[in-house]
Amino acid sequence: MIAAVVVIAAVIMGRSGHTSGRDARFDAGAPVLAPTAPAHTSSTPSGGAAAHTTTAPGPSAQGSRPAVSTAEVHLQSALGRALRLAGPGTGALVYDLSTHTELFALQPLVRRPPASVEKLWTTTALLLRLGPTATMHTDVLGTGTLGGGIWHGNLYLRGGGDPTFGDPTFNRVWNQGYGSTAAGLVSQLAARGIHRVTGHVFADESLFDRKRGGLLTDQLPDIPDLGGQLSALTYDHGTTVKHYSPATFAARELALTMHDSGIAVRAARTDATTPPGAGLLATVSSPPLSVMTRLMDVPSDDLFAELFTKQLGARFGSGGSIAAGARVIAQAMADTYGLHPRIRDGSGLSRTDGSSPLEIIDLLREVWHTPVGRELVDSLPTVGVSGTVAGIGLKTPASGRCVAKTGTLTDVSNLAGYCSARGHQALAFALFVDGPTNEIALALESRMVGAIAAY
Repeated sequence: MIAAVVVIAAVIMGRSGHTSGRDARFDAGAPVLAPTAPAHTSSTPSGGAAAHTTTAPGPSAQGSRPAVSTAEVHLQSALGRALRLAGPGTGALVYDLSTHTELFALQPLVRRPPASVEKLWTTTALLLRLGPTATMHTDVLGTGTLGGGIWHGNLYLRGGGDPTFGDPTFNRVWNQGYGSTAAGLVSQLAARGIHRVTGHVFADESLFDRKRGGLLTDQLPDIPDLGGQLSALTYDHGTTVKHYSPATFAARELALTMHDSGIAVRAARTDATTPPGAGLLATVSSPPLSVMTRLMDVPSDDLFAELFTKQLGARFGSGGSIAAGARVIAQAMADTYGLHPRIRDGSGLSRTDGSSPLEIIDLLREVWHTPVGRELVDSLPTVGVSGTVAGIGLKTPASGRCVAKTGTLTDVSNLAGYCSARGHQALAFALFVDGPTNEIALALESRMVGAIAAY
């Protein structure tokens, strides 16, 4: 059997400066990785779907488990030493996707807070429910009439939950140049011959609820972790200023951009829902979801994660809230993979989220060499190279050979993803380290992921 190998197909560098407030802070990039072996669906552990949350992955479907090799002994010894140093609040599982063999397990059934490893569930649900080509739109609609270059009436800037909407310069720095802009809307309004608006520009953020933060702060604003405030209409990553919400700030920025283009208009200080019958005057689209998942996962962007969670709730659940979106994510995992992690948000900032190493490995195995799995791999940063894992596994065999999602809360440090081992096996791993300081845990995880890649 030809072993599957993960290789670097391309690395697009550029974004720096921002990561999740709870994740290790390293320079970010946006790697694009792709498996090179033919498509293959991983086996189901013995016991069928129901076994996902109760048993560890079973032996290879080809027969009894092979004898333990010297390489496996070395791997188990290295991981065991590191986890003993980490203390009792740990769990880990390493699985050979090429031979369908469990290589190492420690408390694989114990659920712990996944922190930003939660974004593996969020990313997968987005790809399942929306697909990699999905986009989100920001629209300008109008009530009134156009005559002599004057729009007699009001304009409504309606948000569709696009986390990239903003200023072109901001997007070049923050989003690697991706993102929709107010200038794109204004050019369309100018093309319609509009030179002045008698009414106001109102912000419409009605697609989502008005909760500005995540569960960590009981949904109150959480700038340190989110880097902005949540809304269905954000501008420059949820930026606000005094007396403005994220949505009314966006309307103000649109009005200023219109002024710069010679269109006279005033921005309303209050928001409003777009009236029925308003006509569409301009629209801009986000990058495709395949790009936005990289913008979320490489730097571990919590604002992106919670806005996407609300998007799932608005489109497929009971409304545009974190709770509704979390239920959609959980249902997608149950319906598609028979997995039942405890999902309360999309970012992993809540300590009420719960995942076990086995559940994470089951997900990574189920999606391996599927269209969803290839997109998931593409979304993750490269160990020792980019994003929140740029400083992990340096000067070890893992550097450039593994992709992984970090997860960090105070005294919680997790790492999960894929490695291309020295023996050309494709390995999935989940490392959960609770108890040590984050600095100590990251050092231990660097050793462990190095040992995994050296297998």
